[in-house]
Amino acid sequence: MKFPAMLAFVALFATFIYFPVCHMVWSGPGALMADLGVLDFAGGIVVHITAGFAALLSCIMVGPRKENKMAPHSLPLTVTGAGMLWVGWFGFNAGSAAASGALAASAMLVTQVSAATATLVWMIQDWIQDGKPTMLGAATGSIAGLASITPAAGFVGVPGALFIGLAGGIICRWFALTVKTKYAYDDSLDVFGVHGMGGFLGTILCGVFCSEVFGGNQGAVSIVNQVGVQTLCSVATVVYTLAATWLILKGIEKTIGLRVTDGDELVGLDAAEHGEVSYIDTRPEPRRSHVSVPSRSMTKLPTRDGFDVTFRNEGGARDR
Repeated sequence: MKFPAMLAFVALFATFIYFPVCHMVWSGPGALMADLGVLDFAGGIVVHITAGFAALLSCIMVGPRKENKMAPHSLPLTVTGAGMLWVGWFGFNAGSAAASGALAASAMLVTQVSAATATLVWMIQDWIQDGKPTMLGAATGSIAGLASITPAAGFVGVPGALFIGLAGGIICRWFALTVKTKYAYDDSLDVFGVHGMGGFLGTILCGVFCSEVFGGNQGAVSIVNQVGVQTLCSVATVVYTLAATWLILKGIEKTIGLRVTDGDELVGLDAAEHGEVSYIDTRPEPRRSHVSVPSRSMTKLPTRDGFDVTFRNEGGARDR
């Protein structure tokens, strides 16, 4: 997506999707979903469903990259970012209590339980399916558990958090790997599979585990009625988000344009859109060998990461 198009989309998404849904869920008496009795403690509907389903439609309308390896750019940075998110999520969920007290402490506890459970569940599935547990899977699983518990963090107890983390680790992984592979949409950060479906799943399950029967704090709430309300509001948000996102993207496509040119994509968006590069090769020039290399020959040298670096030699000139 073009950088100006991205900026326009962010502004329009916030104005016409996030703010209205935020009002409908959290504005108290007189707000549509609040009057229905929906439970969304920290943004399962408001943040994750809206962002996840908008991302899915954006992936489809913009289209996949020409070269898409779906591999992490840097696994250490991925794990570092996941750890920062995990710690930050305590503020995201526990902070939604708006005070330091028992509710905030409970929200923080169930956030940790769900995230840890989903991390293990995702890792174990990798182990069973591929023969090895992966750090990338564990990191992604942790975010699935965090996203899934978000709407329920202030309403469920530890038993609910365990089940939500378990379900999130299974369902989100299926969408992030199996469904994405089958339909070939280019969701590189699994915003739909992890955040969208995690928020959707957690919102529905909140209707079950908020009951005192399962350790929740909503008393003898009717599980059937509450699940119905949670499902209705979740589905309504999906429909509204998809419709609004389609209109926004169509408007941008007709004016600014959505996608960069093939040439810009080949060069790289850092260089094409911003005139800079992320990494500069500062390695020293290799020593010249006393062995002469024939003109226009191709020489492959092994590197630490296992890939070959090819040098073309033309009368002493070297290109990489």
